[in-house]
Amino acid sequence: MPAPLAGHYNGRFSADYSMIKKLDILILKAFAGPFIGAFFVTVFIFMMQILWKYIDDLVGKGLDFLTLAEFMIYASATLVALALPISILLSSIMTFGKLGENFELVAIKSSGISFLRFMRPLLIVTVFFTGVAFFFSNNVEPVANLKFARIYHDIYRKSPAFDLRPGVFYNGFSGFSIKVAEKKHDSILKDIVIYEISNSPRDNVIIAKDGKMLMSKDKNFIEFHLYDGHRYQEVYDYDPNKSEFINLGFKDYNKLFDLSQLDLQKTSDSLFKNNMRMKTIGQLGEDLDSLRKMPDSADRRLAMSLSSYIRYMRYKDSTIQKKDIHDTVAIVPPVTNDTATGFTALIPDSIRMSVKNTALNSIENLRNLVKMNDEELKELKQETVLYQIEWHKKLSLSVACLVLFLIGAPLGSIIRRGGLGLPLVVAIIFFMIFYLLMIFGAKFAKDQVLPVVLGMWLPVIVLTPVGLFLNYKAMHDSQLFNKEFYFRLGKRLKKYIPFIKKDEEVPVV
Repeated sequence: MPAPLAGHYNGRFSADYSMIKKLDILILKAFAGPFIGAFFVTVFIFMMQILWKYIDDLVGKGLDFLTLAEFMIYASATLVALALPISILLSSIMTFGKLGENFELVAIKSSGISFLRFMRPLLIVTVFFTGVAFFFSNNVEPVANLKFARIYHDIYRKSPAFDLRPGVFYNGFSGFSIKVAEKKHDSILKDIVIYEISNSPRDNVIIAKDGKMLMSKDKNFIEFHLYDGHRYQEVYDYDPNKSEFINLGFKDYNKLFDLSQLDLQKTSDSLFKNNMRMKTIGQLGEDLDSLRKMPDSADRRLAMSLSSYIRYMRYKDSTIQKKDIHDTVAIVPPVTNDTATGFTALIPDSIRMSVKNTALNSIENLRNLVKMNDEELKELKQETVLYQIEWHKKLSLSVACLVLFLIGAPLGSIIRRGGLGLPLVVAIIFFMIFYLLMIFGAKFAKDQVLPVVLGMWLPVIVLTPVGLFLNYKAMHDSQLFNKEFYFRLGKRLKKYIPFIKKDEEVPVV
C-alpha cells in the first residue's frame, strides 16, 4: 500500500505544480503587454512635457538630427525612474481587471489558489523593477542629467540659424547686429545697417544703400558686398572730454562674417559635475558628511574674527578684588567723592567723540560678522536639506513601484474592468495622489516645515496602508465598487435615519 500512495501523491503534486506554473506564465504574459505599452506611453507623455518646456530654446537654432536625438535620449533616461511606478500601477490594474472581467479570477480562486499566491509572480517582477528603478535613479540618471545639462547649455548658447529678415535685427554673429529694410531673391539687400556691439563707450556703424549677400567658396563665411555707404566710427581717449569721430564714405565695401560662430560649441562635462543631481547616493553621502562638519568650522572662524574686536576678553579685570585666604568677605575699597560716576567721566573731553565713534564702529562690525555667520549657517542648512532630499528621492521613487503595485493589483481584481477605460481613470487618480504627495513632501522638506525623512517618504507612508487595505478587500471578495452593494446599503440606512421619509403609498381610486 505505501508505494501506490506515494506514487499517487507524487503524481498529484506534479500536476498541481504544473498547473501553478502555467498560471504564473499566464499572468506574466497578461502583464507584459500592458506594462510595455504603459511604460512607453508614460515616457512619451513626459517627453512632450519636456519639449513644451524647452521648445523656445530649440526652435530656430538649426539643430541637426543627431543633436536633437541626443537631447531626447538623455531627457528620456532621466524619466525612467518616474515612469516605472505609474506604468506598474496602470498595467497591474489592467491585468487583474481583465482577468476579473473574464471570470478567470473566479475560476482560479474556486480551485483553491489564493489571491496572494496568484499575484506572487508579479510581486517578484515588481521587486525586480524596484531594483531597476533604483539602478536608473542612482547610476544612469546622474550621468544622463550631466549629459542633458551639457547639451542643453550648448543649445541655449548656440546662435540662431542665419535667417536675415527685413526690418528685424539679427544678432547671431557675436559683436554685430544686422538689419536690412528689403531683401530680394535671398541675396539682393536694400538699406543695410550693421552695428558693432562692444562694451567700450563707442558707437561704430556701417550704413549702405545697396548690397549683396553671398556665401564664400569654402562655405565658411558670409560675404556682404556693400555699395554706396558710410562707416561711422568714434574713438575715445582716456580723457572723456577728448574723442575722435571718423566718417568714411565708400562706393564698395566688403564685410565677412564667420559662420563657425553659428555652430554648436561643445562644453566639457566637468562644468556640471558638482551639481547634486549628477551624483550617486554614495557621493551624496560623502558630501553630506562634509556639510555636517562645516558649521563647526564657521563657528571657529567667527570666534577668531570676534577676538580681534573684543580684545579685553584676553585680559583679567583689574577692578575685581582678590579674596584673602583667611577672610570670607572680599575687600571692597571705600567709596569717596573722588570715585568716578561712570565710564564716560574717565575719558578726556578731547577724545571722547573719537572713542564713541570707534566703539560704534566696532559694534557695527561685530553685528555684521554675527549676521554673516548666521546667513552662512542658514545656507549650509539649506544646502544640507537639498542634498538629503536628493538622497532620499532615489530610494523613495524606487520603493514607489512596490507600493503602487500593492494598490493596482487588488484594485484591478475589485473593479473587474479591463482595457483603457475605468482602469486608466483609477490609475491616473492614484498616481496624481502619489505625485502631489511627493511634490508637497519635497516642498515641505525644502522649507524645513517637515523633517526630510518624513517629507520625502510621505507618499509611501500614506499609500502603503491604502494598498494593504485594498489587498485585504481583494482577498475577501469585497464589493467596494459594486453599485448594487451601495444601493442595498442605502435602503438599509433609510430604516435607521428618521428624517428620510418613506415613499407614500398612492391610494387606488
